[in-house]
Amino acid sequence: MFSARLPWDLPPNRLSQALARRNSAGAEVLDLAESNPTRAGFSYPAEEILAALPDARSLLYEPAPAGLLSAREAVAAYYAARGCAVAPDRILLTASTSEAYACLFKLLADPGDEVLVPRPSYPLFEFLAQLESLRVAQYPLAYAEGWSLDAEALARAASARTRAILVVNPNNPTGSFLKRRELERLTTLCAERNLALICDEVFADYALGPDPERVVPLAGFEGALTFCLSGLSKIAGLPQLKLGWIVASGPQAVPAVERLELIADTYLSVGTPVQHALPRLLEAAPILQRQITQRVQSNLDFLAAQVRRQPAAELLEVEGGWYATLRVPQTRSEEEWALELLERDGVLIQPGFFYDFEAEAFLVLSLLTPPAIFREGVARLLARFPDDAPAPTG
Repeated sequence: MFSARLPWDLPPNRLSQALARRNSAGAEVLDLAESNPTRAGFSYPAEEILAALPDARSLLYEPAPAGLLSAREAVAAYYAARGCAVAPDRILLTASTSEAYACLFKLLADPGDEVLVPRPSYPLFEFLAQLESLRVAQYPLAYAEGWSLDAEALARAASARTRAILVVNPNNPTGSFLKRRELERLTTLCAERNLALICDEVFADYALGPDPERVVPLAGFEGALTFCLSGLSKIAGLPQLKLGWIVASGPQAVPAVERLELIADTYLSVGTPVQHALPRLLEAAPILQRQITQRVQSNLDFLAAQVRRQPAAELLEVEGGWYATLRVPQTRSEEEWALELLERDGVLIQPGFFYDFEAEAFLVLSLLTPPAIFREGVARLLARFPDDAPAPTG
């Protein structure tokens, strides 16, 4: 009696089962997979955040499908501070970036159509697409002293049913940014195949150093029908205050926004209090961003220094975001590495297949982890590789 949109019977994986057993026994866990900033020991500007919420205007229900104008103006100001001129009437608020994807999939595709998603990347895309009765087709990101978009493989992956190309900029978990030459290829392909470009930029404020070849943000890009996604979850480290947005630009942006408003009007999911609070929350965001960037860089520097002493592991290049990827010997599978580290050393990491890495063996670490935990966890992780272990191969 239930739909076939998702495989509903999903048993917990072996790593989740091992973690549950360890937690149940009260055993130590050094969590190097922590992705929730509210649990990572940062000092939030509590006074500013809480003062933004008790607004008497929130007692009045004013349904606005695209979101309150004052909130959309705050988003426009956020982009203006980053050199992008975006009109509030090209912005649509959502309860999250996940909901933004759902709205865009409804807008752009019919059941059975496809969206192209990067590999490796965030594992939720397939579920979001399936809930809209769509399919995902993957295009690879190649690694050779840095990550790059494989334009030829992307073109081959596009079919007659493809409706949009999804880019994560910077990517999660690789931390790689889209480059100018890659954007040119994407623009050409979108024009040739009549495709939309969806650009997820939730980690865009967390670049580790400048690079003139990067293109971020893409808000206001006119080369293709483009939808930029972001929100409070990463920008302000506030995933509990549910608010994201879509910025539409390029050809057909006006009718696209009109149709998105119709979709949003069906749900009216964005709460009024967080919309009124948004201008002040965005003003306070740099306080936490500085802390996150400092910790991410510090943890990454420590990891790089330790890996240089351990030839059996390789740290892949990271340009931004909150994660780092290690390539480790293929003497066992990623799952076996992760299970051994958890069960024997009390260290929780994520295996690469969680993010659809195409080959073995990769381990993903969160750079949000509090430094003391991160350093001890990394020490235990690298101690698992004997000095004579074979170097990882690409």
